[in-house]
Amino acid sequence: MKHQKHKNLSKRENGNFAPNEISVLGTKCSIITDLVQKIVENIKKKHKIAYFDASHNFEKETPRVDIFTFNKNGFVEKTEIQKDNPYHLKIVFNAYDLVFINGNHYQAQQQILILDNEKEASILKRLEQLDNIQFVIKLNKNSNFFDFLIEKYPHIKNLKCYDYKDIESISKHTENLIQQKTASINGLILIGGKSTRMGTDKSKLDYHGKPQRKFLVDLLSNSISKNNIFYSVRDENQLYENQVITDKFINFGPFGGICSAFIHNPNKAWLVIATDLPFIDKKTIDLLLTKRNSSKIATTFKGKNKKFPEPLITIWEPRAYPILLNYLAQGYSCPRKVLINNDVEVININDDLIENVNTKEAFNNVKKTNIKIKRN
Repeated sequence: MKHQKHKNLSKRENGNFAPNEISVLGTKCSIITDLVQKIVENIKKKHKIAYFDASHNFEKETPRVDIFTFNKNGFVEKTEIQKDNPYHLKIVFNAYDLVFINGNHYQAQQQILILDNEKEASILKRLEQLDNIQFVIKLNKNSNFFDFLIEKYPHIKNLKCYDYKDIESISKHTENLIQQKTASINGLILIGGKSTRMGTDKSKLDYHGKPQRKFLVDLLSNSISKNNIFYSVRDENQLYENQVITDKFINFGPFGGICSAFIHNPNKAWLVIATDLPFIDKKTIDLLLTKRNSSKIATTFKGKNKKFPEPLITIWEPRAYPILLNYLAQGYSCPRKVLINNDVEVININDDLIENVNTKEAFNNVKKTNIKIKRN
């Protein structure tokens, strides 16, 4: 048996620099930059986009100190010494729905090819990089497919081909590429708490004619396959069921459960729900899924009369994972703090629908009165 020194973790699906990257190549850098700017202008309201380029200015002096200049509108200018380290950039670009890459300088997992008759030699030089062309753009009406392109990639003439000026169609195609990369959702039911205040396992309490943990599985299975719904548990002896994720972060509560889910699969979004929210129903889950904004780190509820969002009925996107670890590295293990201080989609909702029931008195009151929660 081969010895393995390090644990074989599930890795985030990445290209060379980003989870979703596409290089633009085949013409001058100025034309590539202009095209990217026009596409971004069309889709920036819905998606977060970055552009990775290389400077032609080799005479610029290396800064003496890294400079970060912020203004009150959230705009920052950076001047810093940094190598184009792909491991670092994968963390930086994790926050973006799509990263455009200047293909004249860097290779990417996907490509957009611009046909420019004056750049035949440039395309020939990078022919091996064109292994996953998504669509083709003709710089002008006279732009042609070069013979060596057709010989190397016979299917290229079957790809969608746009005129360079047709920015609207190019932008829509780019949006489709972003949507194809949107992570599917797994469910995570948190039952790893010690239920100290309740005095008994909250996941076994009966609000709806069955243990709450079973109720939540049935509730989530209306939208998520049961094969993709997991229990978050403290240790492997807590629950003898197949679909469990054991805490890898011991004694970190829900924060550890969420991070452990991302260790299990960092390429899924996780709809996290706690068992102490008895008033959650199908309409609430449907609302959360309908309002999901995958371009942000999370989609969450906030009671209309509450100051802060509720992290334990939240969809956490894959891009949240390194942010959670970043907070942990700074000594914070509160998922609510992460939501408060980052870009999240907040859904305002009736406070009672996301009420936490953590004591025997509260549980008995719910059972006794059988309160019907108003949605509005």
